[in-house]
Amino acid sequence: MKLSPSLCSALLMLLLLPAAHAQLRIGQPSGFTGSVAAGVKENTEGAKLYFDAVNRAGGVHGQSVELISVDDKFDPATTVTTARRLITEQGVLALFLNRGTPHAQALLPLLAEYRVPLVGPSTGALVLHEPVNPWVFNVRAPYQREAIKAVAHLVSVGITRIAVLQTDDSFGADSAAGADKGFTAANLKPVLVQKFPREKPDFADLASKIILSEAQAVLYIGSSGNVAQGVKALRIAGSSAQVVTLSNNASEGFIKLLGEHARGVVVTQVFPNERAVTYKLIKEAQDLAKSHGLGGVSPAMMEGYAAAKVLVEGLRRAGPKPTSSSLRDALESLNRFDLGGLEVSYSANDHSGLEFADLSIIGSDGRFRR
Repeated sequence: MKLSPSLCSALLMLLLLPAAHAQLRIGQPSGFTGSVAAGVKENTEGAKLYFDAVNRAGGVHGQSVELISVDDKFDPATTVTTARRLITEQGVLALFLNRGTPHAQALLPLLAEYRVPLVGPSTGALVLHEPVNPWVFNVRAPYQREAIKAVAHLVSVGITRIAVLQTDDSFGADSAAGADKGFTAANLKPVLVQKFPREKPDFADLASKIILSEAQAVLYIGSSGNVAQGVKALRIAGSSAQVVTLSNNASEGFIKLLGEHARGVVVTQVFPNERAVTYKLIKEAQDLAKSHGLGGVSPAMMEGYAAAKVLVEGLRRAGPKPTSSSLRDALESLNRFDLGGLEVSYSANDHSGLEFADLSIIGSDGRFRR
């Protein structure tokens, strides 16, 4: 059968049309290896729970969400290189859920250069909140709020001799600034403030300094691998000081790294109890996790899950043919968007997201307790 020129032309046009289920590509440069790997993997697992559910239900405007995760080895320079490739070679609409304060800071010039949003960075650095960056949309609360709450909690139970150990980078400096605010509010000063390098810290030496300071508690500000090593060194040195750390370590992987020293460690949290099914957000995630054969969700998984919900809502509002700029504008239009018991609002003057902050303690069963 011979086709007419007009029919051939029409068929050719159909072949050139984009597929009905084209993919909405999202880039995630993060530390899938190294000292933060445990938490990063749980963040990502939580995000994928939601993305997979959305895709099974038909995607967003008929398009599936594709998360392209690439290991940046928890190195800020590699974060930038990896993110640039995701933007220029993979054509991602947004960057998403990257881990690390210096890493997110390193991305800021790139976001402005390519006009690409960063959604749900897995860091509570205040520099990403103030001043407002038009391309950064935070979901979780700042570290400083957590550090203030941690110091206030210790003081409330009668602990006044508190040491602060902080990683020597922008994350450590930012979180320690929050701790300073907590000390000022309590009219106290730390008995010891000590920085340690992100790579190969000497925790045995730090443990001896803590013992000499007679600290009753230690606020450890660092990655999960380093904090776990620090706690072990402290216990080996004979100290029974209360250990407190921040929500970047709110993962089951961190508990496993602590091993026999996990019980009693206090970890700040930026989402409700992962077993509090009175929150629709928690119940949704729990149900999806169980449908995948998982026992439940961890706090780190909840961070990824919530960030994915915010991103997908932005994609929905950006319409069937979103661009990075239209996604940015759509996200900024969110006003009291209900995640499931927690509301997120953005505006031109505020990209902070949630303000929730709480405390948990690791129980004898190796689970976070509120």
